[in-house]
Amino acid sequence: MGRLPDFLLLGAAKCGTSALHRALSGHPELFLSEPKEPKFFLTDGPPPTSGGGPGDVPTWGEHVWRRTDYEALFDAAPPGARCGESTVFHLYDTAAQNRIARLLPRARLVAVLRDPVERAHSNWAHLRGAGLEPEADFRTALRDEQRRIDAGWAHFWHYAAQGRYGEQLAHLDTLFPREQVLLLRYRELRDDPAGTADRVCAFLGVATGVVTGVPRHHVRPDVQGRTGGPTAAERAAVLPLFADDVPRVAEHTGWDLADWLR
Repeated sequence: MGRLPDFLLLGAAKCGTSALHRALSGHPELFLSEPKEPKFFLTDGPPPTSGGGPGDVPTWGEHVWRRTDYEALFDAAPPGARCGESTVFHLYDTAAQNRIARLLPRARLVAVLRDPVERAHSNWAHLRGAGLEPEADFRTALRDEQRRIDAGWAHFWHYAAQGRYGEQLAHLDTLFPREQVLLLRYRELRDDPAGTADRVCAFLGVATGVVTGVPRHHVRPDVQGRTGGPTAAERAAVLPLFADDVPRVAEHTGWDLADWLR
């Protein structure tokens, strides 16, 4: 049998996972996969070959879904290195969580969580900027979300659903002991990248003080970026989608999340 990862960066999408992946890849005791997001645990067998939303079929074609191919991603790891990968939908996709628990029950898991309204807007802006999102209005795109989910559009289109972290963490709790899970706030990665990287390294059991920075272009301020973030009116309209879930995240983490509810 080939090598399997020792840790996973679970996401969430648009929360700085790419930045953290690239920063950790420079640590001599760690080996991070390329591609960054193999998406192995997102399906049982091959991914879909038709349907979905704009651009979904080519993206599905990038899945590393055969176990032998997945294991081969870690073949070049030096002896003793801890291996990891960074598929950002693992936290959102509870079926993927189940698959991870079955194959990697002792894996260490890291997730970065961002204000869910900001995360959803950044996600929408990313796809809009890529020429894939057909809806020019953020709020209208969110109103259309359930129809898109029902039509089989891929996870990246689930703007609001991806940000209901409380539901996702509750499911993760049924599969992994909390000492195997490290949760970080996006603003920690943004404001103290070296210190946050040290927390991750300590959690993974490798030397701290080695990762001295995180690529800044991957970690934008919560209210800045491609479009300047959601307007006050957009935020007020979207916040009710998360109002019942944010307290669950606060209870789970012990974080003060009052800013997420304003």
